Amino acid sequence: QVQLVESGGGLVQAGGSLRLSCAASGRTSTTYVMGWFRQAPGKEREFVAGINVSGGDTDYADSVKGRFTISRDNAKNTVYLQMNSLKPEDTAVYYCAAKYGFQVYSGVLKYDYWGQGTQVTVSS
Repeated sequence: QVQLVESGGGLVQAGGSLRLSCAASGRTSTTYVMGWFRQAPGKEREFVAGINVSGGDTDYADSVKGRFTISRDNAKNTVYLQMNSLKPEDTAVYYCAAKYGFQVYSGVLKYDYWGQGTQVTVSS
């Protein structure tokens, strides 16, 4: 089992920045890929970014490319999402997720463990 706890959400004006963190605990010695997803009210949960074990392979949703950066510190069992140039349409609950394996996937169903989410609100 892996437990995931997100932090760093909040209220920010359009054009601003936030950095989300996701701390993993439990069976963290197992190889796993990490992902960030988000869900806005009335919408389905969607992929935002993913990163493989070494950090050498990343993937992003088209809507966040060039603005968001995913990274990880394996010594701290933590993954980050740096969000710059935020837009009102980025408003959502952001979830951290983990999946065993080596390849980054964007599908929600591919991930085995989920955090409780952190709210990000971008005002116009």
